[in-house]
Amino acid sequence: MSIHPTAVVASGAEIAADVEIGPYTIIGPQVRIDAGTVVGPHVVIEGLTTIGRNNRIFQYAAIGAIPQDLKYKGEPSRLEIGDGNRIREFATLHPGTTGGGMVTSIGNGNLLMNYCHIAHDCRLQDSNIVANGVQLGGHVTVESFAVLGALSAIHQFARIGESAIVGAGSMVSLDVPPFCNATGDRARLHGLNTLGLQRRGFPADVVSALKRAYRVMFQSGLKAREAIARLRAERPLIAEVERFVAFIEASGRGVCR
Repeated sequence: MSIHPTAVVASGAEIAADVEIGPYTIIGPQVRIDAGTVVGPHVVIEGLTTIGRNNRIFQYAAIGAIPQDLKYKGEPSRLEIGDGNRIREFATLHPGTTGGGMVTSIGNGNLLMNYCHIAHDCRLQDSNIVANGVQLGGHVTVESFAVLGALSAIHQFARIGESAIVGAGSMVSLDVPPFCNATGDRARLHGLNTLGLQRRGFPADVVSALKRAYRVMFQSGLKAREAIARLRAERPLIAEVERFVAFIEASGRGVCR
């Protein structure tokens, strides 16, 4: 492994043989870092933090510090980071709490840009883009392939669905359904994230089915339960529409409209 002589790696830390650790970085005693990960200068990684393979962590990131939750009393909660993530300058990631299952989890292939904050008990799946200055409150769930625009903020316990996009500067207080575009303060829906669907290679018939489901759900004048019943009556639903409907059915906070 390549550890700069000015870095401080505590006894007990588990560091794979080919990990690179830059100048003045501090690694705590309960940290585990897997193969191929590069940690830049002036990074602090502490707590019960596990970092997978082939991640790149840039200077001044703060990873694994205790949650900003006054109910936290020192419980041995965890932060788990998967493979192939990029964590940019001044990003902050905190472990979980007893109120959220004791774990904050980051999946694979995510880009966390400068100054973004991932609070306690958040769950990010895979291939998300979290832009500069995005703030996630505690217990937020972000499904895969979402894009969170710069300086947006997501209320605690809110959910962002698969392939959704949140516009820059938005304040999101309710759930954003999969495949949708949400923008504003407070965020409202503005149709589907058609560009995101195109970039993922969704076929035209799938996009058409999602557009129709969106119209029934949000533009028909039906109440949510009535719209869901109408869509459910058309079984079998294609998988993407099923995910769209199931997400809305499972919402505890309610969804943006």
